[in-house]
Amino acid sequence: MPELPEVETTRRGLAPHLEGQLIQAVVIRHPMLRWPVPQQLTSLLPGKRIRQILRRGKYLLFDTEAGWLIVHLGMSGSLRVVPAATPPDKHDHFDLVLRSGHAMRLRDPRRFGAVLWAGEDVMQHKLLAVLGMEPLTEDFSADKLYQAMHGRSAAIKLVLMDSHLVVGVGNIYANEALFYAGINPKTQAKRLSLARLQRLVVAVNDTLARAIRAGGSSLRDFVKTDGEPGYFQQEYAVYDRTDAPCPRCGLPIKLIRQAQRSTFYCAACQR
Repeated sequence: MPELPEVETTRRGLAPHLEGQLIQAVVIRHPMLRWPVPQQLTSLLPGKRIRQILRRGKYLLFDTEAGWLIVHLGMSGSLRVVPAATPPDKHDHFDLVLRSGHAMRLRDPRRFGAVLWAGEDVMQHKLLAVLGMEPLTEDFSADKLYQAMHGRSAAIKLVLMDSHLVVGVGNIYANEALFYAGINPKTQAKRLSLARLQRLVVAVNDTLARAIRAGGSSLRDFVKTDGEPGYFQQEYAVYDRTDAPCPRCGLPIKLIRQAQRSTFYCAACQR
């Protein structure tokens, strides 16, 4: 599933091609994704200009002169910029056609993504208003994490992946960040000191920033807007490295299951 680095990579890939461009047409080939694609987009958006593209968590937000287009890539979705005349493939469900002669095309084999619409105050949309702290911003701090962890007996890895608390830290990046912070993923969130949470904030930000620079992780379906894969998987310290030597101490990486998700860690380096 595309996580924060993959979505941010997509945003950065789209921005030079879409920002400032006029919309020529909207093509909806399959009206039912995770939720119905609003049919009024075909009349609302033509003639409008895309002013900017933002990201909130794993949602892409397209600022038009009429309101906001909200796109989520779901489990297998990707956005690509193609010549508008390019014949669509089977899983190409939505096009934003530009007067430049190009189109932003949503490909989503599992149809678990979303194309939605919001008015002026997009951050109050029901899907965005409940989101937690945004990594890589000043809003994501050890002090706020410490307050949020009070009374939480769940394992820190599960808490870190809770989008109501912190957005965009999926399974891959939670594994990696906890390794670099030296924190055992099974540790109860409420037992972490402010100093350890400060290390975790630094590790999360550093892990996500490195993943963005590498173009994200390409597992199964994710590709960048130019159709090329991301390469962060080549830098994994622990994720998907069961029994491989820890890059710090050389002991084998362990694999456990937490809430039906795979967790990889070094029992010696992560306490």
